[in-house]
This record gives sequence, C-alpha cells and structure tokens, in this order.
Amino acid sequence: MGEFNARQTTVVRNIDWLIAWDGASQSHVYLRDVDLVFAGTEITHIESGFSGPSDRDIDGRQSFVFPGLINVHSHPNGEALRKGITDEVLSPGFWHTSLYEFLTVYNPDADGAKAGLQVALAELLKSGVTTIADLSMPFDGWLDILADSGIRAVAAPMFRDARWRPLNGHQLAYDWDEGEGQEMFAEAKRVLDLAAQHPSGRLSGMVSPAQVDTSSPNLITDSYQYAESRNLPYTIHTAQSVFEFHEMVRRHGVSPIQWLNEVGGLGPLSLLGHGIFLDSHPWVHWSTNIDMDLLAESGASIAHCPTVFSRRGITLRTVGEYLRAGVNLGIGTDTYPHNFLEEMRTAAIAARITAGTVSDLESRDIFNMATTGGAKALRLDDVGHLSVGAKADFVMVDTKHPSMMPLREPLRSLLYVAADRAVRDVFVDGLQVVKDGDPVHIDLQAASEALQAAQERCLTAVPSLDWAGRGADEMAPMVFETATALD
Repeated sequence: MGEFNARQTTVVRNIDWLIAWDGASQSHVYLRDVDLVFAGTEITHIESGFSGPSDRDIDGRQSFVFPGLINVHSHPNGEALRKGITDEVLSPGFWHTSLYEFLTVYNPDADGAKAGLQVALAELLKSGVTTIADLSMPFDGWLDILADSGIRAVAAPMFRDARWRPLNGHQLAYDWDEGEGQEMFAEAKRVLDLAAQHPSGRLSGMVSPAQVDTSSPNLITDSYQYAESRNLPYTIHTAQSVFEFHEMVRRHGVSPIQWLNEVGGLGPLSLLGHGIFLDSHPWVHWSTNIDMDLLAESGASIAHCPTVFSRRGITLRTVGEYLRAGVNLGIGTDTYPHNFLEEMRTAAIAARITAGTVSDLESRDIFNMATTGGAKALRLDDVGHLSVGAKADFVMVDTKHPSMMPLREPLRSLLYVAADRAVRDVFVDGLQVVKDGDPVHIDLQAASEALQAAQERCLTAVPSLDWAGRGADEMAPMVFETATALD
C-alpha cells in the first residue's frame, strides 16, 4: 500500500463487509460493498460508489473492516516478560491469586521494560488494537515508545502510598509512606502533562492510583478531584482478589467498592480493574448486596480482563449480569499474550461457562465492550466506531484467509476461529501501523530477542527477592523434568 501524506484523501473501495455506526439506532451495523473515505486523521464519508476526488485508493474487496479495538487495561512493559512463568502458578496461602508472591519477584529491568513494551504493542496492533490504556510505573522513554509504535495511547502513570510485601506464604505486610505517595502523585501529574503535550497527537492521560488497598483515603480523594479538574478518566485496581476484599473489610468494615464510594473514588470517571469480588460474589460470603447497584448508579466502568483470572479459576460473575445491571464494561489484556481478539473470545466463553448458558451474553455485547464500551470508559468520543467525523482508526481482515472461510458471519468467524491470523492491515489516525500482518514501526523479532535476555537476567535475581529464597524452578516448576539421558 505504500507510504502517503496523511493530509491526503484515501478511499478504501468496495469493502465486502464493514461495521459502521448507525446514529439513529445508536448501534453498530453491517454494511456491504461500501467505500470508506478518510482525509488526514478523520473519516469523511462512508457510502457506496464514492465519486469524489481522492489521492489514494485501496482495494477493499475480500476485506472485513471494523473500528479499531480498545484495550482499557494493560501492563505491557512488565507482563510480557512473565511468559512461561505465571501461566499456571499457585499461591495456596493467598487462595486463587498469585499477585502477592509473584508480582513482587518477576519484574524487568530498564532494558527489559522497553523490550516488553515493544513486544506487547506489536502483539496488540497485530490483533486489531488501535487504542491502549497503559497502566505503568513511569520510566524513561515510556511515552516515546508508545508514540513511535503508531498506536493511540492513554498513559496511566501509577502511584501509591503503600507497597505490599509477603511475610510468608499467607500473610501480607503493607509498608506505608504517604509522603512517597504524594511524590509519586506529583510525578504522575508531570507525566500526564507530557502525554497531553506529546507532538504525536495520539497520547492522552488517565489518573491512576495503583490499588484500592495501597491507597490512603486522602490519595483517593485528591486524585479523583484532580481527574475531575482535568476532565480525565480515573482508574484503580479494585475488588481483584478475595484477600483484598477481606483486608478492606478488616480495615473499614465494608467492601472495597463501598469504601471507594465513601472516600470519593467512585463516579462517572472511574474505571475499575477488575471489579470481580463484589459483596454479592459467593466466595466472599458477605452480608450486603449493594455493590452492583453502586457501580450502576455511580456511572463507573469495569475493566474486564478474563485471561489472567481464568488461569486461576476465577471469572466475573457474570459479564451478562453486569451489563443487565447497567454497568459499562470494557476489555483489557492485563497479562500476556497481548492478543486482544483471543481476549474477547475468552470473555465470551468464560461468561457462558460461569452462567451455565449461552444466553448470558451475545457476540455483539463482546464487540461493544471492545469498542464503544472501551471508548466510554476512557472518555474518548471519536474512537471505537466508524462514522463521519470519527478518527480513522480501523482494521482490515482478509476474508479469503482460510480461517475465515466459509464466510457467513464475519464477526463470529473472526472471534471464534480466525483471531489475529486473518488481520491484514491496521490504521490509526489514517496512518498504516500494520501491513500484511506485520507491525510497521516495531521490529518484533529484535524486541523479542531483547526480552529473552531480560527474562534470563530476571530469573537469576528471583531467590534474592522471594520471601523464602526460592528459585524460579521451585516457584514455577517446568511442565516436565529435564532428563540427562533416556533409559
């Protein structure tokens, strides 16, 4: 397709299938044999037989085009390194979670963080993601790596008043330092300003106290008020483990959602990751049943990240129940692999298994979560849908790819069969960022090699970081023993 001047008018002609936004019904609809026209960063026409002037034509035949997908919750610089380590780990004393023993041990160094971010961004782009919310501790070069990839990014520099520390296999210590929390908050504000001013024009920010159990009431209140003053989205990890639920009950006598509401952190700006363990969840056996109503009434959104929790036998209960209650949901990867189409598939399957019925949700619900639901959560009104005036962020799928054939229902074929294998081209702001299945601006092989070296460095440090001095092979054993010879 070649390079072109972004100010020029481009026509993608004769698209077989396109998911457009119908303003009258406020819903996505299929269009057949249609032209998509964009000039600069914005869509100018969606119609059949466009006859206006154009500077470049793209053949849309044998293509399925849909709006770029929105990843509302990810930690790309750190999670990519944990491949082959945290796939099926168990912390028996912390019951169904490996947060506390493993996330304090398996972390990249500076070079590893950069390589991990590039690998994750490449995987996301290849699976149709055009907007990412990146929840990270800020590091040198972070914003530029995001921008250089070509993706649209919402940077969420995290801050906190406390760090958790495993005392043993079942107890957690919280090391509180509210002065450090304020310093981190100040640094986050500086980074948010840099994101807003970035010359790429594709970066924005989100206020992000890290976790509900590592934030003081003052930090929650101050940071939410700051988000309001800047009209920024606000995100915090909340209701993500049984341990956290009971820790918040021990401190305050109420659920994490109720406490967040009491201290001013629950409102229309709030995007809660992961919002699983509400007071109605059967695992917590709690005496109230008001959290779901609080979420709906506040206008808060949930960042649903099914893969990382399904690995531990945990699911949202259920996606359909949240939607029927009126809660807005978006989808996030949170962990590796950063394959967003597979994440969407997992969301659908896990919901139906948990509910015990296919009717818990429909494929359109999953697609809405990945597009308009994500856009609402991130307070972006010009992405997540294809209509005149929206950003030219879109994905082109090869309908003749064997995994898409036979083709009757393109979205189902993509979600339940083809996934990223059939993604051919991706555009952000009218610029091509994936061409013939490969990221345009990232050398994925080189980044993967650098990540391999970073993981090896990380593994050597594990015994010095683990509370029990265990090595990686003890904490996360290999699937099979390595034999020296066969008998």
